[in-house]
Amino acid sequence: MDAPLIRVGHGLRAAASAAGPAASGLASRSISGASRSAICHPSRATAVAATVAARHFSALNRPPPKYPGHVPLTKIEQAGMAIGSGIMSLFNPYRAVPGGPRDGGQMQIKHMMDTSPQLMRNLADLIATLGEATATPYFIYRLRDAMLAHPTGRRILRLRPRISSKTLSIPALRALPANSVGRAYVEWLDREGVSPDTRSAVKYIDDEECAYVMQRYRECHDFYHALTGLPTVREGEVALKAFEFANTLLPMTGLSMLAVATLKPAERRRFFGVYMPWAVKNGVRSKDIINVFWEEELERDVDDLRRELGIEQPPDLRAIRKREKEEKRRLKEMRAQGF
Repeated sequence: MDAPLIRVGHGLRAAASAAGPAASGLASRSISGASRSAICHPSRATAVAATVAARHFSALNRPPPKYPGHVPLTKIEQAGMAIGSGIMSLFNPYRAVPGGPRDGGQMQIKHMMDTSPQLMRNLADLIATLGEATATPYFIYRLRDAMLAHPTGRRILRLRPRISSKTLSIPALRALPANSVGRAYVEWLDREGVSPDTRSAVKYIDDEECAYVMQRYRECHDFYHALTGLPTVREGEVALKAFEFANTLLPMTGLSMLAVATLKPAERRRFFGVYMPWAVKNGVRSKDIINVFWEEELERDVDDLRRELGIEQPPDLRAIRKREKEEKRRLKEMRAQGF
């Protein structure tokens, strides 16, 4: 019996003694019943305490964090953050960028958005916040349960590995065989000019284990890029998010597809005609990519891993975009020459 119950019991006995023998007997029976209830249903006291705490949870009376960096949110705060980050990531991806739309040159900034890793990281911060705000109460638990149902997923949850330049040796990855998973990963990092250290820490998901699941998904995102070959340009990110939504069902990945409205007409046609069908087909039929222990697959042949997971590579988007730019430049030169 815990201390609060003992103190309550002593109070009841004292009051019952003052009232008389009958009341004293009744109090003893009530205490005995409460003791049996607490022993048989130990979670009941915890549930009551959680309910009381929830009633007093507000922006001015926030409970303590459950893990380092955790920020508990009220339901209103969570909804506001989901709406705000969603709107900003869709309509204002140029925040905190020198020379943004306020300085003019929106076409130049949009070109920079397609080529600058820093701008992509700014947008990634907003998308990360959107992901955390929309993952609870159901979707992140579904993904956690998918890991618990798989032997490799359970091992990942038990060991909780992290992906960064401190846990992965980039020079060692460059020395791996040409068609290995690790070599494909590091070559994709070099080609796109990104680093595994750019993923922000999860802080708005209350359950510590689920917070790790979201962190794991976030840090594995670049492996998904390397596996599919999709670049970090907006068109490639939208295509990969469509694949991730079909595979993980995380709402953020589905909401991110709304960015297709910001693509150029030719890019939108290509997305709906080529990459959207590829994403749905491969995302639905492939195994849960959250259960891949990437750190143990680095020396494996990347084509062999794709076959095991059931993932086909889509058409090379960067090569397609390069050919289109060369064709436009050639036509422009021909017009300038009077043809």
